[in-house]
Amino acid sequence: MTDIRNIVVLTGAGISAESGVPTFRGPDGLWEGHRVEDVATPEAFRRDPDLVLDFYDKRRAALATVEPNAAHTALGRLDAAWEGALLIVTQNVDDLHERGGAGRLLHMHGELKSGWCLYCDRRMPFDGTMRSRPACPSCGEAGRIRPDVVVYPAAGFVQTAKYCGARTLELNLDPSEGSHLFDESRMGPAGELVPAWVEEVLAGR
Repeated sequence: MTDIRNIVVLTGAGISAESGVPTFRGPDGLWEGHRVEDVATPEAFRRDPDLVLDFYDKRRAALATVEPNAAHTALGRLDAAWEGALLIVTQNVDDLHERGGAGRLLHMHGELKSGWCLYCDRRMPFDGTMRSRPACPSCGEAGRIRPDVVVYPAAGFVQTAKYCGARTLELNLDPSEGSHLFDESRMGPAGELVPAWVEEVLAGR
């Protein structure tokens, strides 16, 4: 581990699931009782904006009921201690990484606590309800704020990393379809694997 200089960490639903945040891969392909296609696509928003806005309003409110777990705080500690380049890229739209102490962070799918005004094209911090059709704080137009969230797969990241010469490590609860693409895979709960890996990395600085 002593030759590591730059670190990119890609996190997904599993790291937040241990904090009680529901994942896309629920029973019968439902996400909190809804098909993903009905609440997380542009077509769904055009078809039934009230359903989509209400869905994300409830998810935003639910953030107050969950806390960062040991995996989030371990990555926050890595961020604070690592002197080299570090970027945590998360597919999650919650704020648990931030609350766990991470600062060098990119939300690739957007954030629950961000709104996007379709009238003036501005993005802004948002912590209220969008279904009530509030006015945009930037332009004053009412009813044009939508969730600043997108859905797009990140499955190709490991191939790109390997092509660029990076060493790759998978920490996952169960083997994934792409496990064979990683240089090493470790299976188990994020709350156990991530802190252990952070200790390993920091010990080898």
